[in-house]
Amino acid sequence: MEDAKEEIRARLAVEDVIGQYIELKRAGRNFKGHSPWGTDKTPSFMVSPEKGIWHDFSSNKGGDIFTFVMEMEGCTFREALEKLAQQAGVELKRYSGDDKKQQQHKARLYEALELATKYFQYCLTKNKDVMKYVFYKRNLNKQTVAKFRIGYAPKSGRALVDFLTKRGFTKQEIEDAGLVNRFGGDLFKGRMTVPLMDVSGRVIGFTARIIEKDENSPKYLNTPETLLYNKGRHIFGLSQAKDAIRRSEFVVVVEGNMDVISSHQAGVCEAVATAGTAMTEMHLKSFSRMTNDIRLAYDGDEAGVRAAERAISMASKFGIYLSVIDDYHGCKDADELIQKDPALWQKAVNSYRPALEWLLEKYEGQYNLKTEKGFAEYAAAAKTLIDDVEDAVLREKYERQVADRLGISLEAFRAKKVKQDTKKLKKNVAKKGDQSKVSRAEQNLAALIKNGVKCEDFEPAEGLNADELDLIFEMNYAQMDGNQREREAKNLQKIVERERMQAEREELAEAIRAAEEAGDDEKVDELMRKMQSLNSRAK
Repeated sequence: MEDAKEEIRARLAVEDVIGQYIELKRAGRNFKGHSPWGTDKTPSFMVSPEKGIWHDFSSNKGGDIFTFVMEMEGCTFREALEKLAQQAGVELKRYSGDDKKQQQHKARLYEALELATKYFQYCLTKNKDVMKYVFYKRNLNKQTVAKFRIGYAPKSGRALVDFLTKRGFTKQEIEDAGLVNRFGGDLFKGRMTVPLMDVSGRVIGFTARIIEKDENSPKYLNTPETLLYNKGRHIFGLSQAKDAIRRSEFVVVVEGNMDVISSHQAGVCEAVATAGTAMTEMHLKSFSRMTNDIRLAYDGDEAGVRAAERAISMASKFGIYLSVIDDYHGCKDADELIQKDPALWQKAVNSYRPALEWLLEKYEGQYNLKTEKGFAEYAAAAKTLIDDVEDAVLREKYERQVADRLGISLEAFRAKKVKQDTKKLKKNVAKKGDQSKVSRAEQNLAALIKNGVKCEDFEPAEGLNADELDLIFEMNYAQMDGNQREREAKNLQKIVERERMQAEREELAEAIRAAEEAGDDEKVDELMRKMQSLNSRAK
């Protein structure tokens, strides 16, 4: 793929690519412009045509045309590569060895979904009852309906299938686009449709809300996973929100798709949703390309607490600052608050609180600190949470806060041992195979193994997300030949084995300390023998 990158660089001038996004002016041999991310009064963005690079002195970012598009679009390297290849007229399949038929098939699916979107939009304009539902009951205006390309799927059982068939799409293409049910008819019937789009704005599927109540049908129906749509990676509303996120330098993550749509109409255009799935590292990586300020609009119930816990444990790795928006003025979610008063939602978004502070307050409500049991449980839950914070200054801030709340010294709180059975208090503690707790080396090795590289005497952790492993492989190893992948796998296997051995040592050391405290000499001897055996294997 390096050859493809060089070909694209040769065909596209760096100043022309960047000039599509910001105004550049000649400054000697270079170009200057205002930062697209900062608030510089004088131009601080420099472009060097000779070197094919750029640097933004106000945000301290820099790179080539690929990194610039990734930063501006909030997309992956592969997506930036495809976008620039299209501009340059470079056929990536000549370099990547991609199957030509599959690329053609994907292009047909995009065409089918785009045509389906236009068909649904047309059907909306022809049904007065549905228009009343959309514009009056849902309180959506014309600008919002156009922005999110909202439409209507007719009740007729084969309306869309027949429409697409007449325009040359095969039964297999329509099915692979995720538009048919198990009987071969329309998947979406009698529903308000909202396209699911990738970061570039291409339609990859639909979410559809039923209009007339039907106890036998779900309220929302989504496109199944397809060649184009992956639920675990998709962020709803990102294509509409990315410009606002770059300008405001924060993103608001709400619960559902309608929360996103209502938020944009209310002027909070930074809103997106990881609808239908918990936040993953892939979501956080996408956000981190645009901002490190993420505000979670989660409910304060048990599910919301678990979601915030998981997000905190992942966010620290990426230098992300997580906050929580929780002032709903008695409403259950963002959409309901917006219907009550859009200004209250705007105020809530700006009244965010640090997520860790919010969680510690929730813990205080869970445990009775007046009892020894509640006191110990709160201390254990808080320490487990705070230990995930990688920033030493922030970690100490919260350690002091909890120590003061408990009326103990900072040293005593830090010395507290959180046993494995106590960690169940924090409901999202990683089980074996939780991808957020598996090292990067092990994830990379698992990605290679999943894609055909053999590693004898090695078993990857269970439960790793297959789609994320495929993405890791595509990003890091797809362009390597077989020998290169095997060498990389051998190196990674050595790293992972060392990591696992170190983790085993730490577990044994903790168990030995616990046995010593309990005065169980027999157990101590048994564990020491295991430690000696482990050390012998390491030599």
